[in-house]
Amino acid sequence: MVNFRESGSAVITNIQGFSLHDGPGIRTVVFFKGCPLTCQWCANPESISGEPQMGFFRTLCSDCGQCFDVCPNDAIRRGVDAHRIDYSRCRVCGLCLERCFNNALVRYGEKMTVAAVYDAVRRDRMFYDSSSGGVTVSGGEPLIWSSFVRELFDLCRKDGINTCVETCGFADRDKLLEVMSLTDHFLFDLKHIDSEIHKKYTGQSNDRILANAAFIMEHGVSVTFRQPLIPGINDSPENIRATAGFLSDIGAEHIELMPYHRMGQNKYRALNIPYSLSGIEPDANHAETVKTAYMSLGLRCAISR
Repeated sequence: MVNFRESGSAVITNIQGFSLHDGPGIRTVVFFKGCPLTCQWCANPESISGEPQMGFFRTLCSDCGQCFDVCPNDAIRRGVDAHRIDYSRCRVCGLCLERCFNNALVRYGEKMTVAAVYDAVRRDRMFYDSSSGGVTVSGGEPLIWSSFVRELFDLCRKDGINTCVETCGFADRDKLLEVMSLTDHFLFDLKHIDSEIHKKYTGQSNDRILANAAFIMEHGVSVTFRQPLIPGINDSPENIRATAGFLSDIGAEHIELMPYHRMGQNKYRALNIPYSLSGIEPDANHAETVKTAYMSLGLRCAISR
C-alpha cells in the first residue's frame, strides 16, 4: 500500500462546511486520517487508521454482485454472517465503489494536496467574514500531518482566514511548535486525568497530553479545553475534581463538555470494528449535572450541543 506521508500529500476523510461547533463562528472543518489514540467512544473510527479504507454498509446492499465481478484482488466475499470486505486483500483501488449504485460501499480517505484543500477552504470565505469564523483541522489527529497543516495555515494567514486546531494533545513537541505560531485557536481534549485509566480507554497514557496542555498555556496561545463526557468512565467526582485542579494549576478557567452519543456506530459496523461501549446509554441531563460540578469548583463550563 502507498505510504501517503511520503508523497507530499495528506489523507483526508472529509471537508465539512458550515460547521458551528468546531471553533468560533462558521467554520470549514478538514478531517485528517490517522490518530495515535484508539478511544473506545470515538465518533470517527474511520479516522483512526492513517491509510485509506473501504467501508461496507450492509443495509444499503442490494446484492447485485457487480462489486464481486470488478474486484481484481478477490477482496469481496459473500455470506450472511461474513463481512463483505476482506481487508487482507483489499488495496482500496475503488473499482468496486464505481460499480456500487446503492452507495453501500464507501472509501474513507482520499489523498489531497495542500492546494486542493486550501481551494475547498477558501470557497467558504464569505461565511467566515460574516461570522468571524475560519478553518479548523480535525481528525483523527491533525498534528500527525503537522507540515501539511503548517503549509495550509500559512496560506490561510496570508488570506486573512482564522485557523484552529482540534487535537487530542498526544503529539511530539516539535509537531506542536511547527503549527503553533500559525494557529489562532486550539480545541484541546482532556479525556481523563488518571494516566492508567486514560491508557485503558484510549490506548495511551496522558503524560504527553498534560505536558502539551501546560506548554500551550505557558505560551499564551488561545485554547479551549474540552472533555468528551462518557458516563461511568470520566464523570466521577474524583476525575472532575482532578481535571478542575489541573486546569486551575496551568491557568485555564474554562472547560467545554461534549456529551456522549452513538452517531458513529454505523461506521464501526461499516469497517467491521467492534463497538465496545454499546452498553452505555446517552443521557440528555447528564452533562448539566457535570457542568454544575465544574462550576462549583470555580471553572466556567459550557456544553457543546
